[in-house]
Amino acid sequence: MNKSSLALALALSVSLNAFAKDHVLHTFKKIQLTDQFWGEGASFGDFNHDGKMDIVSGPYWWEGPDYKKRHEYAPATQTFKLKKADGNEETIPGFEGGLGKNNTYSKNFFAFTGDFNHDGWTDILILGFPGEDSNWYENPKGRDGHWVKHLALDVTDNESPAFTDITGDGKPEIVCASKGSYGYAQPDASDATKPWKWHSITPNNNYHKFTHGMGVGDVNGDGRMDLLEKDGWWEHPASLAGDPVWKFHKFNFGVGGAQMYAYDVNGDGRNDVITSTSAHGYGLVWYENISENGEITFKEHVILNKLVGDQKKPAPNNYGVVFSQLHAIDLIDMDGDGLKDIVTGKRFWAHGPSGDAEPNAPAVLYWFKLVRGPNHTADFIPYLIDDNSGIGTQVVARDINGDKLPDIVVGNKKGTFVHLHETKKVSQAEWEKAQPKAGR
Repeated sequence: MNKSSLALALALSVSLNAFAKDHVLHTFKKIQLTDQFWGEGASFGDFNHDGKMDIVSGPYWWEGPDYKKRHEYAPATQTFKLKKADGNEETIPGFEGGLGKNNTYSKNFFAFTGDFNHDGWTDILILGFPGEDSNWYENPKGRDGHWVKHLALDVTDNESPAFTDITGDGKPEIVCASKGSYGYAQPDASDATKPWKWHSITPNNNYHKFTHGMGVGDVNGDGRMDLLEKDGWWEHPASLAGDPVWKFHKFNFGVGGAQMYAYDVNGDGRNDVITSTSAHGYGLVWYENISENGEITFKEHVILNKLVGDQKKPAPNNYGVVFSQLHAIDLIDMDGDGLKDIVTGKRFWAHGPSGDAEPNAPAVLYWFKLVRGPNHTADFIPYLIDDNSGIGTQVVARDINGDKLPDIVVGNKKGTFVHLHETKKVSQAEWEKAQPKAGR
């Protein structure tokens, strides 16, 4: 072990001892809302005004806090036929996913929520299959039946679009590619039912609808949100008047992974970049923001190994962890230490039961605890949450039940899940046994 690794290991030991506090373990209670495949994303919101957060995925929402009562807010007519061992066919609701044998795709890739018409009730925004339209559904204020559907954006491209405030006006926008350009779609302030206005921020570079890897964050520390994509980042200009083309800074962030984040990983005051490097392969990394000849560039730090050379599977990382298809990432402080951690996992059957790296391996879900060491070093410590749910194209980690602990919502080909975050005090021995061991 070299001096740098030894220093980081010592810092890790100190940090984990502080993390233990009264020997508190972070655990998760899994609730499977359905085993049917309706969407690759899920989110939450208080749809019935009872003060409890509900969960949405596909055409359904489930009432919190127990998520047993399901409501159909949009037509749920999709079915598929499965031939049973006795030769008979069974009709199963939803798209064909884990309950079937073949690969299909849903029409619901991402779910977001918000009060889009400002009536005090939470609505639902669904970003559909790449290249297709995105729509928001108007909350009927407690009435039964399907919610009124409104077109937001006619073409939503890229497999990691975002719904976040890229303009700095305090209101979220759909950020994606559309018809060849990156940009954002903004609701009409005078009439929420009108299609959202599209603003290109790049030239028409013929970005493909299935391009992977995109995010929003302040790369250069000027207080404005930049756009990150797999080939570099687009710098937010001083003014957005007239829809100017943003300045492009080229950098290879991989072949295209999941969501991308700008965050100061190592505490040096500069925002680094966190992402997976291949949505259908292997690799989780953070790119250290460094200066070279007065320009921002990045130094790669591997969290989960990528394929090298003619490998079919990379070696496990220093904690013995390796898994494929990291198609979704969230970034949030999971343990309350003030540092943001990574939540990700394996997308189950991204392209079905064959064709991708280890499609039938366990659908794991992890959180990676950020630990800062001396001399602006950093490590991410993996904690397994579950091995039979995974992620979709989206994973959402937020406090759903009001206990100040981030919970996790997932929709994918195995169904819809919520993982409720819990803590419990344990003995020193129990706590040490639960800690990942470095140096494997």
